[in-house]
Amino acid sequence: MKISPVFVALVLAPLTACAQKTSRQTASYVAGLPANLSDSALLDSIEQRSFQFFWDGAEPASGLAPERIHMDGDYPDKDPRIVATGGSGFGVMALLAGIERGYITRQAGVKRFEQILNFLEKADRFHGAFPHWINGEDGHVKPFGQKDNGGDLVETSFLFQGLLCVRQYFKDGTEAEQKIAARIDKLWKEVEFDWYRNGDKNVLFWHWSPNYAWQMNFPVRGFNECMIMYVLAASSPTHTIPAAVYHEGWAEHGAINKTTFYKNDTLHLRYQGNPPHGGPLFWAHYSFVGLNPNGLKDRYADYGKELNSLARINYQWCVDNPKHFKGYSDSSWGLTASYSVNFYAAHAPNMENDLGVISPTAAISSFPYTPKESMAALKHWYTNDSLRKVILGKYGYYDAFSEDKKWCKPWYLSIDKGPEVVMIENYRSGLLWKLFMSCPEVQAGLKKLGFESPYIQ
Repeated sequence: MKISPVFVALVLAPLTACAQKTSRQTASYVAGLPANLSDSALLDSIEQRSFQFFWDGAEPASGLAPERIHMDGDYPDKDPRIVATGGSGFGVMALLAGIERGYITRQAGVKRFEQILNFLEKADRFHGAFPHWINGEDGHVKPFGQKDNGGDLVETSFLFQGLLCVRQYFKDGTEAEQKIAARIDKLWKEVEFDWYRNGDKNVLFWHWSPNYAWQMNFPVRGFNECMIMYVLAASSPTHTIPAAVYHEGWAEHGAINKTTFYKNDTLHLRYQGNPPHGGPLFWAHYSFVGLNPNGLKDRYADYGKELNSLARINYQWCVDNPKHFKGYSDSSWGLTASYSVNFYAAHAPNMENDLGVISPTAAISSFPYTPKESMAALKHWYTNDSLRKVILGKYGYYDAFSEDKKWCKPWYLSIDKGPEVVMIENYRSGLLWKLFMSCPEVQAGLKKLGFESPYIQ
């Protein structure tokens, strides 16, 4: 996970004063809520609130996902108009869930997608790839860092994982809907995945800049959140990659295989940075909001089993609570990359990266893997009145909190809200998994890389 200099420089307000201010911010959003909801009603309430981040909270000119929404108006860089490319990929999937759930009409959804495509077709692209951040007002790149001012193939892949779902959703619809599908198909075919091999190297590179070329020098090797990039690159009908790029680059000639244990759960992949118990939980979410891991296998892993184990380890670590943080329990858990007490951090189940901060998206986005444990967390955070007043707001649960440090900010991030909506919906109906896996080129790309899946014809 890349960490923005904005986040690195950010120091969040500490302790009780923060909790009191956050509580005031949430008051109008939780007033009058029933003390108890059925499991299904609570799940729908959180899905709908999180959906509204991408509907009411959308960046107004583009209709896409803002990088973040801070309900207290405290933006570190004083710029709330940043469009997040990856977050927008999750966001367009959330819009489809909203249509299906009746949160918005199909006609309203069509209008929003037309606005989104009008923006994307004119926005800066670099060999077909969008930058990490886009200025929502003029469509130009907003540098994520000095040399990170060009194409970002990982964030672009998150975007197209979502847009391909939209294409499939509308491809047999009305004339207006079929036009949306055709416009997405054109953008998809213009992404030059093969360019991001940096010549003929058998690995994909995360970035390319028109000013700094390949100086970011970030070859992407697994396992982390980026697997979808390789799947889409192999699936591209116009700029595909040979299978060797996946097997030699991502899988490192098989070195991606590594067995580790935590209690009764076993992992079979080498996680980036070699953490002892797997990585932050967004690694189980970002590439798999559309790519269905259930029954998905290659020579390296059974991904359904792997991600279930990753989620269970995260849960069990919080239950065991080896660092004795206040607030951890079997009904309050979840470690992933999010805002943190002192800066943005990739929280994970190990002694170094567990900072006493719970990120609700970790448990909520893991509903397909840990439905019982995720529901327990959802209910606890809602029914604990004092906690709910601090962490629940207009768009659902805030990005992160720490009972141990008495810390929370009324802040949201699109890359955390989006997977909540999509993975709740996948748990409830499988909608986004069905749409993405119905793409014929995705099926062909998976087959090319040697995957098995129930969806491959």
